[in-house]
Amino acid sequence: MKKISSILLFIFILSACSNAVTDSTPTAVIAEVENQVEATNEAVVSPSPAPFQFSLPTPGAEPITGWRPPLYPVPWAIAPYDHFFFTRPIAADQINWPIADYRYGGVFFGRNIVHTGVDIPSPEGTPIMAAGPGTIVWADWGLFAETPGNQSDPYGLAVAIRHDFGYNDQQLYTIYAHMSMMSVIVGQHVETGDIIGFVGTTGATTGPHVHFEVRMPNNSFFYTYNPELWIAPPQGWGVLAGRIMDTKGELLQQVEVTVSPEQGGRTFTIRTYGKGGAVNPDPYYQENMVLGDLPAGIYKITFRYEEKRVQTWVEIFPGQVSYFTFKGENGFDSTRPPAATLDFVPLDLPATPTPQP
Repeated sequence: MKKISSILLFIFILSACSNAVTDSTPTAVIAEVENQVEATNEAVVSPSPAPFQFSLPTPGAEPITGWRPPLYPVPWAIAPYDHFFFTRPIAADQINWPIADYRYGGVFFGRNIVHTGVDIPSPEGTPIMAAGPGTIVWADWGLFAETPGNQSDPYGLAVAIRHDFGYNDQQLYTIYAHMSMMSVIVGQHVETGDIIGFVGTTGATTGPHVHFEVRMPNNSFFYTYNPELWIAPPQGWGVLAGRIMDTKGELLQQVEVTVSPEQGGRTFTIRTYGKGGAVNPDPYYQENMVLGDLPAGIYKITFRYEEKRVQTWVEIFPGQVSYFTFKGENGFDSTRPPAATLDFVPLDLPATPTPQP
């Protein structure tokens, strides 16, 4: 009997263990399913990436949401007066287009203080490349005030290149400001794409980026031109330039202009140039607004004039500058300017400027 009782007890214990294992299995499965559902729900409710835009002081944190094709080879000029002579100072595998809110001619930090270049955001330490071949004529602090070694200068560590070519017999320079470190010296010759320094935050800046300028014919703050008319656009894309005036022909400053694609997509908002002697219109286009890097297509231009909403349509062509004017009550016109003459040169330039040595 004792032996039978022991066998029965052993069978009862085995049965209990088996039931315990059977009971625990569904719990584990349910827990795993619950975790999967919870993870799925988290993925569903996660916020979508922010739209394509940059906002200092943290431009590096903004996602890249727009793929851009390779640039046209330089020099690139379909129309007689175009001059896409420069590549971009930041490589194509990085964000290498200007911040929308920090374009040429903008007013940001105070009345009558205008922006004389474009700002291209990149993480600290990103290589900065020469936009064209030339000789280093500045590699130091103090470029803004032209005072070597001045560490309070708003441009911070900056490099200036005098290029091997000019435009209409006038010398061309490019400027690269706010570097963390420079890798060139004055007198050194560089080729397009050579690394000349690295992105930083030196000088007056709220985040890491390179401030890029085009100057002609002098390497001076007061001889700048809009870089978006000089750097090659992506293949299949073009540039919009406009001259917005009142009925008397006076340029209108800081007008908010909306540029919307006909087929839907990203809408751009820019402003006409602010007032300042350091901002100069292109010798040919005489513009007071430029929007680069537009995919080819038809766009609606909209802004307010004397409390009324006015609009027109323009077509952007690959690798070209599309142009329009507005003159108050006379409305819009897409006729290109006449051939450039010396009358188009800024008033403070000499009548027959000579290249700097």
